Amino acid sequence: MKNTIMEVNTKKFFHNIQKIQEYVGSKVIMPVIKANAYGTYLNKRLDILNHFQIVAVAEVQEAIELRKIGYEKEIFVLNQPFSTELEEIEEYRITIGLCEEHFIDQVKNPVHVHLEIETGMNRTRIPLENLNPFIDKIKKNANIIVDGVYTHFSSADNDIDYTEKQMNVFQEAVEIVKKSFCISYVHCSASSGIIHCRETISNMVRPGLILYGYESYKGIKDIIDIEPITTLKTKISFIKEVGALEAISYNQKFITPYPMKIATIPIGYADGLRRDFIHKGEVVVKGEKRKILGTICMDSCMIDVTNLDVEVGDEVYIWDNDKITLDDISQELNTISYEILSTISDRVQREFIEE
Repeated sequence: MKNTIMEVNTKKFFHNIQKIQEYVGSKVIMPVIKANAYGTYLNKRLDILNHFQIVAVAEVQEAIELRKIGYEKEIFVLNQPFSTELEEIEEYRITIGLCEEHFIDQVKNPVHVHLEIETGMNRTRIPLENLNPFIDKIKKNANIIVDGVYTHFSSADNDIDYTEKQMNVFQEAVEIVKKSFCISYVHCSASSGIIHCRETISNMVRPGLILYGYESYKGIKDIIDIEPITTLKTKISFIKEVGALEAISYNQKFITPYPMKIATIPIGYADGLRRDFIHKGEVVVKGEKRKILGTICMDSCMIDVTNLDVEVGDEVYIWDNDKITLDDISQELNTISYEILSTISDRVQREFIEE
């Protein structure tokens, strides 16, 4: 049995869905479940997926996996796929984002698409000035069925002026698209846009991080009552007493300043606990925050349990949403909670809490 577990609370997940739905009103929620549902593995739960009429992933292979577990409703691939994936797109009835002109010529059988409009992200795109010629080309291929139009706000968390410029471009593009196609979906807001930009252009939203109870920018929880759905925990596997001036872990990065009691825990960088934690990472043991000591190994690391009554098998939390949060960790590592959550590896067992 694995001793390192990510607990995923499904009740809190549905609480978050409810609060998001209340906030966006009648708009359709298309949950973004790419990257194994941001590392939670909720994408593997058919009973949960079936609550949604449409879900979003990043890659064709992710969509295929959903079909293989029995999800029969709409699946939307956010990113422009390769033409070499067309056979699978057709076979598994996958709707795709479309913005690449040469892709149009490769479509030989019916494929449903949403047109991706460039509004200021400059990742993948149909520029506004090219939209009419792009549409004309689509019209020449009866196998391309346009179901929607979308864009992505690049700075909805910190620059409302830039976002408003994007919205204006998108509004113009939507009007152009609607002249040629009867579309079902218009969408532009992911987590930050949902909260920060009360736009009226769309009829669908794409919540990602906030589904799982984490803020895409600070202050979201003051606006909408979302709850973190995961904790990451492991167990003490070994305890030893170490004298002063002893080296801990690789390369002697930590030398004990005095006699210490040190515990080993079976989680390392191959599990997603980044090596950047050296000298600054902490965990929660017996309700106390304790330091990670020395270099994090591939499969384990060491923690300070001096003067703490612990034994092998005691639980250790990497984040418990109380003493240590996912946001605390991401700030300490100068990154974002998206990265920490989505890179917890498949060696870590996911345990669903259905309370």
